[in-house]
Amino acid sequence: MKLFVLAMALIMFPLLGRAVYTPAGCKKVKTQSRLPLADPYVLLEGDTYYAYGTHSDDGIEVFTSTDMLHWKNAGLALSRSNTTESRWFWAPEVYHLNGKYYMYYSANEHIYVATSDSPLGPFRQVGDSPLLATGSIDTSLFIDDDGKVYLFFVNFNNGNEVWVVQLEEGLTSLKYETLHRLLGVSQDWEMDPNFPGSRVNEGPFVMKQDGVYYLTYSANDYQSQHYGIGLATATSIMGEWTKSSSNPIFQHEGGLVGTGHHSFFTDKEGQLQMIFHAHNSAEKVHPRLSYIVKAGLSASGYTFGKRILIPLSE
Repeated sequence: MKLFVLAMALIMFPLLGRAVYTPAGCKKVKTQSRLPLADPYVLLEGDTYYAYGTHSDDGIEVFTSTDMLHWKNAGLALSRSNTTESRWFWAPEVYHLNGKYYMYYSANEHIYVATSDSPLGPFRQVGDSPLLATGSIDTSLFIDDDGKVYLFFVNFNNGNEVWVVQLEEGLTSLKYETLHRLLGVSQDWEMDPNFPGSRVNEGPFVMKQDGVYYLTYSANDYQSQHYGIGLATATSIMGEWTKSSSNPIFQHEGGLVGTGHHSFFTDKEGQLQMIFHAHNSAEKVHPRLSYIVKAGLSASGYTFGKRILIPLSE
């Protein structure tokens, strides 16, 4: 059975307006890159990378790059003026399907979908109400081999739990009869004693290899320095999911803290990459910053590179 390998260089994008901390033994690198996003996601279209994430109070920003190093803020892809909500625009993912761009995101702790004719937007909310009436966040789309489309998300049920639901053909509504709970807090590493009331499995992302589904997710309160990434596998989306005994598979990499809420994408060379966020520093959570790490596949399991490049702010 092949597992995903997350390997080689991490690339950090600096905070606006201040120096960032450098873990011991890491090389300092000068750059003009700035990507102050949490819950990040990258879409590659043509020669351009589009990065979306949690940051603005006014909606969802989009940053563009041609090299994954130098990023330009292209403004709001989704403005709150094109939604029915006014706060907490979090964790967007954008997909180019059926000649249109679909953004799945949460606002005011409910999940929504918006559409646009361009990855830059403007995206506009579909319908006047959220996809689910109950509190929910952290959507992630997965298209199976048979063409069925599933939305993985976090449901507020005994804390933050990972659920899944199949989408209707139009990709803007749910088949409610398929709602299914997948994961909740169950492993010791997922319960930081500094946050005793926090029960968190969130930020799901699913990939499939050789008939096996790999669900990576984040656990612990996002403010915890022990926020990290775990793995669960299954042979059926609606079946039983088993968490890895090796969890967490990604935590405190390179001396960073609060490493989590990730997503995968393939770069121009066909190399799998993972983007994730970490705390601003060892002393401060906000504003969180995005990082990128190379990823791959290996029958030997998960391995991680240790070399981190920490650019200094201009």
